[in-house]
Amino acid sequence: MRDRRWSRRDLLKASTASVAGLLFAEPLRAAAPPPSEVTPALIEAARKEGKVSFYTALELNTAERVARTFEAKYPGISVRVERSGAERIFQRIAQEQGSGINAVDVANSTDPAHYLDWKKNNWLAAYLPAEVAKHFPADQIDPDGMHATSCAWLEAIGYNTNLVKREEAPKSYADLLDPKWQGKIVKGHPGYSGAILTATFVLTRDLGWVYLEKLAQQKVMQVQSAADPPKKILLGERAIMADGNDYNLVLAKDQGKPVEVVYPTEGAIIVPSGIFRGAPNPNAARLFQNFFFSAETQQMLVDVFAHRSFHAQVKEKGEHIPLANLKLLKADPAAVQAQSEEIKARYARIFGV
Repeated sequence: MRDRRWSRRDLLKASTASVAGLLFAEPLRAAAPPPSEVTPALIEAARKEGKVSFYTALELNTAERVARTFEAKYPGISVRVERSGAERIFQRIAQEQGSGINAVDVANSTDPAHYLDWKKNNWLAAYLPAEVAKHFPADQIDPDGMHATSCAWLEAIGYNTNLVKREEAPKSYADLLDPKWQGKIVKGHPGYSGAILTATFVLTRDLGWVYLEKLAQQKVMQVQSAADPPKKILLGERAIMADGNDYNLVLAKDQGKPVEVVYPTEGAIIVPSGIFRGAPNPNAARLFQNFFFSAETQQMLVDVFAHRSFHAQVKEKGEHIPLANLKLLKADPAAVQAQSEEIKARYARIFGV
């Protein structure tokens, strides 16, 4: 990636020229496996296995809600939730698979580039739930049926309305460079969060590394997960978040908390889910994957956790902005994968973390 010299005016133009969103360039289509329905035979086979191991980058309360709802619907099958940041999940799975340990049944990550690596290593199993085939857009389904987009959210700017007046709030990335925000900004880390890694890829691609070099001079509080910045501004520990998921702010605002979301050029982070070829509980994994993509579970993710769903039968809640109403940028997972280590290393040098 080449650095480009950006003036404040250039940055403002760039960040207001596009509306929120980052999705991924549609791959060439290939033959997917036939859609699979939930059958009595599948349920019985899953109950004989009795458990499913779910590795996930969803927040723990979200993942646990999905797991406990599945257990209530299918008594006799327990779900073990292994939750961490996407980059940590990727490292763990690589270590386990490299050691011949088959521990993961189903995995989802906020970094779609991980699935390119898992496919290349032949670690994923082809499986296409019927509801995915019927109700999800083709560009959110892997052409080989190895994974599909289980949900999405936006990486956004946000602020505490008790600390920042609406008319003075940042509306673009360029605004975050204003000296008045020095020491008042919090930001996630691409070395921990797949969502932040993908957003960092887009920022450096479109604005150049010079933007992050200038942002680092703002004495930014550095945290790990994309879920951490919203919590910091909600607590008033910082006034502004430079990135972080939008759904925590949306939920807090629904509850009357003093926060606001700003949607500039950052990304809609998709969260794929796939079954591993060496899954120790393959039938329970297939049943869980069907459940995860069902209209019932997808609607719960929207209603309770303010995530977005690509399921055609799922409706957005209340006044929340539907994903379809946002113009979305595109990123190539292969490019993210190729540059991920460079991004992490260079980011760490710039921010000193």
